[in-house]
Amino acid sequence: MAIGTGTDWDAWQRSWDRQQEWYMPDREERFRVMLDMTEALTGPAPRVLDLACGTGTITARLLARLPGATSTGVDLDPALLAIAEGTFAGDDRVTLVTADLKDPDWRARLPYDTYDAVLTATALHWLHSGPLTVLYGQIAELVRDGGVFMNADHMADETTPRINAAERAQSRARRDRARDDGALDWAAWWNVAAQDPVLAGPTARRFEIYGEHADGDTPSADWHARVLREQGFGEARPVWCSPSDALVLAVK
Repeated sequence: MAIGTGTDWDAWQRSWDRQQEWYMPDREERFRVMLDMTEALTGPAPRVLDLACGTGTITARLLARLPGATSTGVDLDPALLAIAEGTFAGDDRVTLVTADLKDPDWRARLPYDTYDAVLTATALHWLHSGPLTVLYGQIAELVRDGGVFMNADHMADETTPRINAAERAQSRARRDRARDDGALDWAAWWNVAAQDPVLAGPTARRFEIYGEHADGDTPSADWHARVLREQGFGEARPVWCSPSDALVLAVK
């Protein structure tokens, strides 16, 4: 990826944020709680692993909130990593790593053996529950004693079908109105990226890797908390939720 091409990386970050907010209008609130709890449990200058970092959304908010923090962003998506590389070029607090979280040796690519906090959002639903369980065990080994892991993602509660159906209907109507007003959905955003001279190549490569979208699982927040405890965390529970999503916090 060519840095210094004149590409407006801040504009790409804003565009990604708007596309994600089309699906999650409460997206910033989950990040606020995530960073509140990171600071409360690990202090003002944590070493953070931004897991499946994408464009570096969590890293950007982490460094704005806690300027003394450092962040390792790890992802496999070449297009989103290109945006992250352009955004954080020259910031020695940020290291970006290309790795596949389904590779048993992905942790060998990281610059550190342990982290104060491992944070991720709207990414691990790309994994089925079996590989996710394995990943949670690997994360537990990366987090120092007293450190934290947080995952904000789609976490379905299948015990409330009427609530779920009502939420889906309302969200669908809201998204339709936003699209009519010009908002980009996932597919439309990637179509725009594919037309950009800097991102066209990385975008083509990311679709070779991932396809259109993954067919993963969205188990409940209780499932995530239970599996995190089974995989080595001392405490785990949801600390934020919406009608469709949750933020689960685990402490080593």
